[in-house]
Amino acid sequence: MKKIIYYMTALLLLGSTFMSCKRDSDYVSVSPSPFIANFDLRKLYKNTEIQLNTTNLSGASSIRGVVISDQASGNIPAGLLIVQNSRITGSGIDSLRGIAINIGTASANYVPGDSVHVKIDGSTMKRVDGILQLTGVNAGEIKKISSGRSVRTQAVNTATLISRPDFYESTLITISKGVTAPEPVTGDTFSGNKVINDGFGKATIHTEATAQLAKSAMVPFADFTGIVFRNSDGLQLWPRTLEDIYELDVIKVSPLVVTGYLTDPDGSDANNEYIQFKATRDINFAVTPMSIVTSNNAGITAAPTLGWAMGGVRTYKFNITTGSVKKGQFCYVGGSNKKIWGSASTDISNAVWIAAKAYSTLNGDDFGTATTNLLANSGNVAGIAVFDGTTVSASSVPLDVVMFGGGGSVYTAGPPEVGYRITNTDKYSVIQNRKRVNFYGGGTNTSKYAFPATSNFTMLGGIYDATTGLWSTGRVAKNVELKSTSQLSEIQQATGFTVIVN
Repeated sequence: MKKIIYYMTALLLLGSTFMSCKRDSDYVSVSPSPFIANFDLRKLYKNTEIQLNTTNLSGASSIRGVVISDQASGNIPAGLLIVQNSRITGSGIDSLRGIAINIGTASANYVPGDSVHVKIDGSTMKRVDGILQLTGVNAGEIKKISSGRSVRTQAVNTATLISRPDFYESTLITISKGVTAPEPVTGDTFSGNKVINDGFGKATIHTEATAQLAKSAMVPFADFTGIVFRNSDGLQLWPRTLEDIYELDVIKVSPLVVTGYLTDPDGSDANNEYIQFKATRDINFAVTPMSIVTSNNAGITAAPTLGWAMGGVRTYKFNITTGSVKKGQFCYVGGSNKKIWGSASTDISNAVWIAAKAYSTLNGDDFGTATTNLLANSGNVAGIAVFDGTTVSASSVPLDVVMFGGGGSVYTAGPPEVGYRITNTDKYSVIQNRKRVNFYGGGTNTSKYAFPATSNFTMLGGIYDATTGLWSTGRVAKNVELKSTSQLSEIQQATGFTVIVN
């Protein structure tokens, strides 16, 4: 044992001797990167111009990135080359930044997707006409490495853009679901400044009078892509070409939006379940008839071949052809008992009921068989849809849709593609990556609310713009625990957790 200890000690001493006797040639020489990321470059600017050198660039002398500007389109400040990059290759988009480089007419030599290295040692960074840019860069010191590179585009809403102008300046972004205000009329073009509203705020779309895009007809509703610039007129989005504008189907404002539902009343479900809505405008249903359809897929996993019009035990329809409701009022559709939480609870027949039916014994209007369980409280995913008019077919597109519950396969990609049609709401989008996605379960249209706990009313609150039909704050579910003595005011909160209409 003593010999073993001796040998181990000797080996340790020998190892430590070798470690303490390393030569200079044994160490790896590390040099600073010759490139600085736009993320770090932009931080050097402190509201006053700065001349760049290898000292303040931390040993770097150049930047590298992908070109996003297109001088040939004419909708770019003259002489500017716009390059964006991330702080570390392969890093997240959070570090993506852009910078404008003023190289005069040479900027026309580059197109979106060109990968470039740009020597900036000796140049000056300053704001010119509001745009942070590099001046004094020698066009001959720009090296194109490759072309056809993919260009990152960030999806940004207007509220985020306005709150972080330096973050997005000189980068390529897309503002989705932008509504032109005012709505364009025949003859209106992109030329000049146009205001869009995406439900989160307003942004300015700018097009130079000499740009290729200038004479194109202005669109009322679109996904707008472009480069963000700051100038004396404020923050603007400059589309490069008509391809940066992806026109969408105009959103139809829903006169009724779903704001809550009771799926599990005390005692029997029969004729005690109901749905709450809020009116976004005054409605006379004799003049403007509507319909509400519920879906219950308990025990069924197959996609409904006729969608909301499937009928039978799958979907149940209420036609609303009489009565009226005022803008901002809550109103109800559901069972004939009109109680807040089952047969032995508070009577709420004094609420605005626009449709009530003994659904446990009566079939739905046009389709749907009598059922004791109008709104599912367990099992597969269920839903509620609002329709304009009283004709609902497999091709009908709802005005508002809410899905809730568990799983179950209620969508088939096909062909033929079948399921429950959706519309543009706070949870769903019928255009994704410039492709149409018409059904719940297609693309990313998979959002749904969880089943509420027993004895809970599900209250849905958000901020809805009744002018544009857009949601600036999506609906979130809040459970309101009910008891037999609960009052209508507990589920009709006028402020706070409610839908707000303008």
